[in-house]
Parts: sequence; structure tokens; C-alpha cells
Amino acid sequence: MHSAEILVGLLGAVTILAGASRRVGIPSPIVLVVCGVLVGLVPGLPAVELDPDLIFFIFLPPLVYGAGFNSSARDLRAQARRIGVLAIGLVAATTVAVAVAMKVVVPGFGWPEAFVLGAILAPTDPVAAVSIMNRLRVDPRLSAIVEGESLVNDGTGLVLYRLAVAATATGTFSLLNGAWELVGTGVGGVGLGLLVGFVVNHVRGRVDDAPIEITLSLFTPYAAYIAAESIGASGILAAVAAGLYLGSQRDGLFSATARIEAQGFWSALMFMLESTLFLLMGLQFRDVAQGIEDLNPARVALTVLVTLVVVLGLRVVWMFSVGPLLRRAIPGDPREEPPELTAGERLVAGWSGIRGGVSLAAALAIPATVDGGDAFPQRELIIFTVFCVIVVGLLVQGLTLPALITRTGIGRDEADDVADEARARAAAATAALERLDEMAAEGDDDTERATEHLRELYKARLEHATASPDERGDGEREHVEAFQRLREELLRSERAALHELHARGEISEDALRTVERDLDLQEARLD
Repeated sequence: MHSAEILVGLLGAVTILAGASRRVGIPSPIVLVVCGVLVGLVPGLPAVELDPDLIFFIFLPPLVYGAGFNSSARDLRAQARRIGVLAIGLVAATTVAVAVAMKVVVPGFGWPEAFVLGAILAPTDPVAAVSIMNRLRVDPRLSAIVEGESLVNDGTGLVLYRLAVAATATGTFSLLNGAWELVGTGVGGVGLGLLVGFVVNHVRGRVDDAPIEITLSLFTPYAAYIAAESIGASGILAAVAAGLYLGSQRDGLFSATARIEAQGFWSALMFMLESTLFLLMGLQFRDVAQGIEDLNPARVALTVLVTLVVVLGLRVVWMFSVGPLLRRAIPGDPREEPPELTAGERLVAGWSGIRGGVSLAAALAIPATVDGGDAFPQRELIIFTVFCVIVVGLLVQGLTLPALITRTGIGRDEADDVADEARARAAAATAALERLDEMAAEGDDDTERATEHLRELYKARLEHATASPDERGDGEREHVEAFQRLREELLRSERAALHELHARGEISEDALRTVERDLDLQEARLD
């Protein structure tokens, strides 16, 4: 089967499975991975090989860039110390804990390959964490911690992974060189990402063409990634840094038209990349399982079980013990930070550390041989263990997170979102009214007559935004619903008349598209 046919098949499967997952209320990553595993077990189907470079270069840069762009820079700054403790401290602790467990409990594991397994599973995956957390109604403060950690910690994990693989392959290791590489890789990646973001921000400020602006936005994460990797820095951190920087500059980044089109483009792109990645991960099961056919089943089961217990258990314990102690030891004014996490929030944050595409790509990228030509020790067992931890994490953690959030009472109520939206609309309407008063005082009679109509419109918006739910009542809701139904019917009539004119040849194709776009925007506002 040709690659093009496989790609078309994947896109079709992604569409069906993701749609089905939303109907049944299960996060799509879980459905896609499970279905990928089941399909991969069907005999006679061609194998789908997942190239690690494909994940590191094609999938991850735009995914982490998009997540960084849409993250709240304010929330990330407020939680910087907590995120740092998790992204550096917990990653290092997980690497060591898994290595010690493998060396002590599982026969046949040496220190170097044990550290390779620990480093692969130490970072939570940005794709998996962000994909699932975005579907759960959690407090923005907690979401910022989990998402911010998952965007940053892979830089630490991948550097530790490279050091462990090099130590296994060569038989030598330098702690000083390793620490220097860890710092240099992270700082270099962030610095280059910020530089690329700064340059792109200035270039985009001089462009007023939606297709070009969107194309440039897609080019940005790859430019940051390639620039960082070319000097040995973290390309993933560079893409994240570029996304965070440009996200903080978004007010003047896009024109209004480009912003609307870019939102649709990036929403579709993120959906396709995330869904395809999780489906591809599931399809790897057959190849991964074939690699351990000659190994002792009891030893394989012991390795997977011990790794799962350490990876899942250590994170929860860390959230209640070492993490808070380390955070207090970091210099800074505690009064400037958000309030302490509750016990429920710590439990949810601890249970949210899901592994995904980064870990699998790192495992598949382990070299087949070491210096001298011998086989890389425990390579197939490491790959299988990593795959099992990813799948079990998605199933167990992903399926139980909603219930855990409900039980701990930290879920964000829909009324909170409604209140936030009303507060934002009230502030916008107030600012518009104040500006109208200034313009009316400065303008002529024509301006004054025009502002009166706008003033009534914004007053109505302000009254609706500031009214309490009781004041709005059922009558107000019924009025809004009736208005929406009437407006939708009128828009359909306008569109029908427009197409009738076009069919008779009385208006051009350009006129049809221009006016129809205006009607689409009005209908989108109603939605």
C-alpha cells in the first residue's frame, strides 16, 4: 500500500473515530489509540511504521507552538515556580526513580539502560496533556500548571534521554558535561524561539494579506525548531517559546479577517495532527509487541508493572510532599503567587501526568547498536514498556480524570464562564460608550446623530451583560432565542435571494462571495 493511500485512510479513520468519541463523551485520544491497537492486530493488514523523526519534526512543532500561543502568559508567569519544580525537579526525580527500580527489581537491567527508560517516561507529553485537559472544565490556575509543565518538561527529559543513550552507547558519562548540556540546550532553545518570534512579529506587522499571514504562522514553529536543533538546542522549547511570545503579542498580530481565518485553519490543523498522532501510536502495537516475542513473559510483565507504579505513584506523592517544599525553597515573594493548591487540586494535578507521542518517539529512536556493534541492551523491552505506560495512562488516567474532578469538587461551573463572559462584555460596552461620548463632544451634527443610534445599542448590551441571571429570567432567555430564530430565518432568505440573483447572471461570482461572507459572519455571531 502506497504512503498516499495510507494517509487518506488515516484521515478518514480520524474523522470517523473523533466524531464517534465526541458522541459518546470519551476523549478522542483514548478512542484513537485503542482503535489503532485493535486495527493493528488485524492479520493481513500492512504495517504502518512510525518514524521518530516524523513526530519530532512534522507533528510536535506546530502542536506545541499552537498550545503555547493559546496559553495564558499571565497564568504561566503566576505559576512559574510551580511549573519549574515540576518541569525540572519532577522530571529528574522520575528518571532516577525509574532507573533505581529497574536496577533493583528487574533482573538484567544495567544502570545506563535503566536511566534511558526513566528519561523517556519522565516528561509528560504536551500533546496528550493539553488535548485532554482542554476538554475538562478545570480552574484556569490548575490548567495553567499542567499545561505549562507539559510544554516545558520535554526539554529536560529529552536532554536527559540523550545523555543516557550516549552513556549506554559509549560506556562513559560526565556529570559536569551533562549539566552544562542540560542548561545550554534549554536556554538556547528558549532564546532562539524568542528571537524567531520577535522577527516574525515584525514581519507580520507589515503584512495585510490573510493567506500570507496564515502561511507565515505555520512557518514559524518549524523555523524556530530547525534553528534551535541546528545548534544543538531544544527545538521543542524553541517552538513553545515562539508560541508564547507571539501569543502575548496577538492584539496587533493579525488583521481582523486574518484572525477569523487563522482560527479556523489552526483549529482544523491541531485537530488533524493530534488525532493522526494518537491513531498512529495505536497502530504501532503489533510491531512493538513482535519485538518482545523472545523475551520471558514474567520479566516483561514485571518491568511494565514496576514502571507503571513508579511513574504514576511518584507524581502523586510529589504533589503532596517534595514539590511544595522545593517551591518554597526557590527565591521569590510567596505573596505574589496564587493561593496554595487544595488537596483536591494536588490530586488532580498528580493524576494528570499522561505520557504520549514524545515518549514513544524517543523510545523508537533508541539506536539498535552501541559502539562496538553490540545490540543496545534491553532496547525492545524498553520500547514495549514505554508503549504500555502510554496506553495504560491514556485509558486509566484519561477515563478517570473527569470523575476525579467531580469528586474533588474543583470542576469549573458553567456559571463561572457565563459570569466571566458577561464581565468582559460589560467592560467592552462601557469602553465603547465612553469613547462615543468623547466623539460626540468633538463631532458635528451628523456625528452626533450617528452616535445616538450606537449609544442605544451599547446601552442595551451593557444592561444585558450586567443583569443578574434572576433579572434576565425565562422571559429574557425566550426573547433571545426568538431573536436568534428570526435572525437565522432572515439570513436564509438573504442567502437564497443572493443565489437566485447569481443564477440569473445578474451579479458576479466575486459579488456573491463578498456578500455571502458577510452573511456567514453574521450567522457565526449568532452561533
